[in-house]
Amino acid sequence: MSHSSWGAPPTAGQTGYWGPTEGGPVQGAAPAGPAYDAPEAQQTRPMPIVPDVPAHGGDQDDDRGAARLSGPLFRNETQNPEPMPDAPQPAPAPQKKSAGRDLSAAIGVGVGLGVVIIASLFVVKAVFVGVIAVAVVVGLWELTSRLRERKDIGAPLVPLAVGGAAMVAAGYVRGAEGAWVAMALTALAVLVWRMTEPPEGYLKDVTAGVFAAFYVPFLATFVAMMLTADDGSWRVLTFLLLTVVSDTGAYAVGWRFGKNKLAPRISPGKTREGLLGAVLFAMVAGALCMQFLIDDGRWWQGLLLGLAVAASATLGDLGESMIKRDLGIKDMGTLLPGHGGIMDRLDSLLPTAPVVWLLLVLFVGSA
Repeated sequence: MSHSSWGAPPTAGQTGYWGPTEGGPVQGAAPAGPAYDAPEAQQTRPMPIVPDVPAHGGDQDDDRGAARLSGPLFRNETQNPEPMPDAPQPAPAPQKKSAGRDLSAAIGVGVGLGVVIIASLFVVKAVFVGVIAVAVVVGLWELTSRLRERKDIGAPLVPLAVGGAAMVAAGYVRGAEGAWVAMALTALAVLVWRMTEPPEGYLKDVTAGVFAAFYVPFLATFVAMMLTADDGSWRVLTFLLLTVVSDTGAYAVGWRFGKNKLAPRISPGKTREGLLGAVLFAMVAGALCMQFLIDDGRWWQGLLLGLAVAASATLGDLGESMIKRDLGIKDMGTLLPGHGGIMDRLDSLLPTAPVVWLLLVLFVGSA
């Protein structure tokens, strides 16, 4: 209460109560008149009694403006609750890395394929050529089926399958010359076969057909050409071992230590650490294979061979991943549980075959 509220007695026109002993107005009265400024009068005016009003919204509350207080000191606790501090949450349990596939099925299928390959490779070479031809035909079927389903591209399967099997046999019997001739005839057969259908889409269909003929059977022909040497079975085994070891090293090291992506736009799962693991594993395996399995081979040649295999296998895997990403699929097929399709297993092998064939010819000859 300001001191001015206890001033001189009221003059004419003023009202007030004077106590019997203090000689001044009763505390709490609100004198009015020119002798008192409005701010001071407001300071001495008693606060109105505010009734308890339920704090709920709506038009009814808006009509009671005198009964609702607002401002920084009065907040609607129901509509705008003060944030409460978050209760401490238990730390999430660390997640274990997952291989992303059924490893037991993948291992079982891999062992079964290995038994078939080894048995046919060292019993009768012609049987192994038949295994290559079957893999080529199935791979062509998977590739052309996905092209038709996802891109509406009708690469003709019949001339590709017949020409692909003939290409593998020609490579085994006549070498590189036979493989090139069979490749040219297969491409010509694709062009002619597609003429039996309407011309719409002819160019894209035959282009895809020629690509498929080169990508699957022609590259696989180099495996058959390796087999023609005196130690051909061991050359093919070296080729298979190095490719598998490279893939295994990339997977094991990348899964355990991989942090830096190798090609995230193509294959997000591949890392630079995985590539280093592929190189190290393949070089060690190459040195051992060239020293102990290949006639007249040297360990240092195996180091170079392993390095080349790691590079070609990685590029082949990335190339297949690019195709599948363009098609919008994860696997080319479902024939091999835990692996996908045949093409999902040939992705590293196909581009590696001509690399291994060429280096072995340069290192120890073709005989």
